[in-house]
Amino acid sequence: MNQMLANLTVPAPTITPVTKPFWDAVARREFVLQRCEDCGQWVFYPRSLCSHCWSDRLKWTPASGNGKLKTWCVVHKPGHPSWAAVTPYVVGIVELEEGPTMLSQLLIEPLQQLQIGMPLSVCYQKCYNVWLPFFENRL
Repeated sequence: MNQMLANLTVPAPTITPVTKPFWDAVARREFVLQRCEDCGQWVFYPRSLCSHCWSDRLKWTPASGNGKLKTWCVVHKPGHPSWAAVTPYVVGIVELEEGPTMLSQLLIEPLQQLQIGMPLSVCYQKCYNVWLPFFENRL
């Protein structure tokens, strides 16, 4: 566990009835995504209707937690003051093995050689009292 992150008092995610199963899984250090029971497509971000076929038959399903880096940026001025203690940090778009993309902070040093397509895996970090998903280099 990254001790600098563990001491941050960052704002908690906004949890709604639609997103609650995702955040409950993160708190258990499990990675789940919605999967449509009609068309079989994986869906992320959490929603009420499938973004592929508009079905309302979305089921929370264990997912790999693996993906590859699609793009990234280095944040030097955070959007919330709580993150200032760990700047600069890397935020990336991860293309998950299941298909959807996810925006996440990467637990990768900003000066490390980042490459499009580098393999990543989800990891979980408690920031004060909130568990959050991050991604790290999958070796």
